[in-house]
Amino acid sequence: MIHYKTYVRGENDEWVTFVHGAGGSSTIWYKQLKPFKEKFNILLVDLRGHGKSKDSKRKWFKDYTFAEVSKDIIDVLNHLQIHSTHFVGISLGTIVIQSIAERYPSKIRSMVLGGAVTKLNFRSQVLITLGNMVKHFVPYMWLYRLFAWVIMPRKRHRESRSLFVREAKKLCQKEFKKWFKLTKGVNSFLSALLAKEPPIPTLYIMGDEDYMFLPSVEACVSQRKYSRLALISNSGHVVNVDQPEEFNRISIGFILNQKQVSDAVG
Repeated sequence: MIHYKTYVRGENDEWVTFVHGAGGSSTIWYKQLKPFKEKFNILLVDLRGHGKSKDSKRKWFKDYTFAEVSKDIIDVLNHLQIHSTHFVGISLGTIVIQSIAERYPSKIRSMVLGGAVTKLNFRSQVLITLGNMVKHFVPYMWLYRLFAWVIMPRKRHRESRSLFVREAKKLCQKEFKKWFKLTKGVNSFLSALLAKEPPIPTLYIMGDEDYMFLPSVEACVSQRKYSRLALISNSGHVVNVDQPEEFNRISIGFILNQKQVSDAVG
């Protein structure tokens, strides 16, 4: 089982599960922990190969898929007897959450997708192609630093870049390659994943400087019934680190609103 940590406020309080991005770990949510703990039970997970999950004795599959990575989280929920939870994700974590929504919709009460990835634009596809060409003989940290700089180029993104590069150092080259394989055919995977919208309240929170992923998210939300977009100024891709107070205010308000709607219906 992947590594997880819980903060239980009360048995009658709702759960919020946080899913980090590629190369990160559950520590990237440190700016969310305090305000969320005041209102919800919290579940933090380290995706396979990341954070403390890299020390797990579980025999991982040779090749990773989003279905398998999603099942890792479902295994934790079942182990903890959490029947349903709100999900908050960032970057690649948003793909994992949407994959869970497709396969296990009853497990999700709502989704908050920060720095969401719904499609790779031309520039990101070029980067992925380049990475796949050189990943066997170029140190993975060189690639990761390049990707971090391209995705988060501005001065005010420095903290986000530094955080993700620091966390990525904890990965090994072999583990990086396994995750990098997920990028192959990811656009077709996302297209199929997003073709059907599950009836789950969904909030996309994007930075107005997230130039690589914002346009495709705007196009996606405009065609969906249960989704809406919140745009945060002066923020890049890792919106929960760039503008944590706004991210926390908007996401907590959204989750509390879902609870009120649920209570009213009930």
